[in-house]
Amino acid sequence: MQDKPLFYLLVICCLAVVVILAIGIGGFAKGGEFNRKHGNRMMRWRLIAQAVAIAVFMLYLWVRGG
Repeated sequence: MQDKPLFYLLVICCLAVVVILAIGIGGFAKGGEFNRKHGNRMMRWRLIAQAVAIAVFMLYLWVRGG
C-alpha cells in the first residue's frame, strides 16, 4: 500500500517529461525567436526531468520488490 503515492509521483514525472519534450520539439519545429532563446534550456530541463523520473522509477521498483 505504501507504493501508491510513489506510483502517482512516477506518473507525474513521466507526464512532466512528455510535456517538456513536446514544448521543446514544438519550439524546434516552429523555429524563430523562442527556439533561439529557449531550445537548449528546454532540452536541459528534459534531461533533468528524465533523470528524476528514472530515479523515482528505480525507487518504486525497490519499494515494490522489497
